[in-house]
Amino acid sequence: MHTSAVSPGRAALIVLLTGQMLPLIDTSITNVALDSITGSLHTSATQLELIVALYGVAFAVCLAMGSKLGDNLGRRRVFMWGVAAFGLASLLCGMANSVGALLAARTLQGMGAALIVPQILATLHVTLSGSARAKAISLYGGIGGIAFIIGQMGGGWLVSADIAGLGWRNAFFINVPICLLVLAMTRRYVPETRSDAPSRIDWRGTLLLALILCCLLFPLALGPELHWPWPTTAALLAVIPLALWMRSDAARQQQRGLQPLLPPRLLKLASIRFGILIALLFFSAWSGFMFCMALTMQAGMGMAPWQSGNSFIALGVAYFVSACYAPRLIARHATSTILLTGIAIQVLGLLALIATLTASGRVVGALALAPSTALIGYGQALIVNSFYRIGMRDIAARDAGAGSAILSTLQQATLGLGPAVLGGLFLHLLARSQGNYSSALSGFLAVEVVMMLALATAAVCGRQHLMPVCTDKP
Repeated sequence: MHTSAVSPGRAALIVLLTGQMLPLIDTSITNVALDSITGSLHTSATQLELIVALYGVAFAVCLAMGSKLGDNLGRRRVFMWGVAAFGLASLLCGMANSVGALLAARTLQGMGAALIVPQILATLHVTLSGSARAKAISLYGGIGGIAFIIGQMGGGWLVSADIAGLGWRNAFFINVPICLLVLAMTRRYVPETRSDAPSRIDWRGTLLLALILCCLLFPLALGPELHWPWPTTAALLAVIPLALWMRSDAARQQQRGLQPLLPPRLLKLASIRFGILIALLFFSAWSGFMFCMALTMQAGMGMAPWQSGNSFIALGVAYFVSACYAPRLIARHATSTILLTGIAIQVLGLLALIATLTASGRVVGALALAPSTALIGYGQALIVNSFYRIGMRDIAARDAGAGSAILSTLQQATLGLGPAVLGGLFLHLLARSQGNYSSALSGFLAVEVVMMLALATAAVCGRQHLMPVCTDKP
């Protein structure tokens, strides 16, 4: 049961979707600004990985907590807390004069994003109904493509324009007035809603998840650069006992009728397990791809930030178009079929991109990248749309919130770890190719193709079992 005020109008929808775009745009802007940050703060490639990855890890760790806080304290209130924290963190990012300060501010940004995002879909769900809800959720699903385009183009222009000599800092400062505007409009137009049944927050599970992700992130990012000193190896090994501790603690909570962060009974479901596989293979590859492409185009090919940003327009447009049509396709076909179609289209795009890089040599223009990146973007949207539908099909209505939280947490965690894990692979390939970015990127893309083929193989092998679960036909 939920309490709600009057259904929100168009103004409220615009405010909520603008709030949703803030963390999505920021990811794109940060990738565009990486080379400029390197020149200003003298960062290493490993530190760049952490600048991208810490945001995603903080986002993942705090996501379930943000959802529960919204249920208990009011979704509008927690949404405003998140926007305020995100705006403050953006200001601190822009003011950072050291890598450490920037990493701390990026972590706070991720925490703010985790307070923002869960409130949006929940508010739309409980305050809208019928066709209005369907349209709003369709916009919610497709906004990622728009945010991607705005982030790439706007971020590239802001960094290249070097307004007031601030360079990459403007890519973060621009968030501050937008956050202030969203805060002012939220109080006026967005209704307050909360759950009638208070939700318990699993603080111990949240802390353990944070420790596990940090024990993965920092060794995998810093280990190769530091030649694997014993603390990095020890941190990696610590993941095993921490995971066992988290699992046993969750089992004890479940036996007492409590709701742990990652309920073991849900993790046993075939659909959730396949969702985990999609997250590990696809979302890590996606964030790793964006990181490596940004480094290659700016540091390797000498593109200006605005040129690098414009190179992804075709990908963003194709993603948006695909996201808008994906629900209709899924209504007619099994979700597993749409997933395999998305994987096939993305693999074609990756192979086309490898061919483009091979033919063009060390430098390639944005126009030459458009056909392959458009295929990649179109396929990505189909996979993303399939992810939640597949993951949620075995979930009972009473467990919908917990199941969605598991999938969202896994999605953000793998997006955060992708740049550290696959970025490390890219840097290794770059060293072996003696600084040839195009060659290193081609090698990285070949690894990504193998990951997508592994996901397709798993989908085909498990299709007979998944078919009754994943069919959304009327």
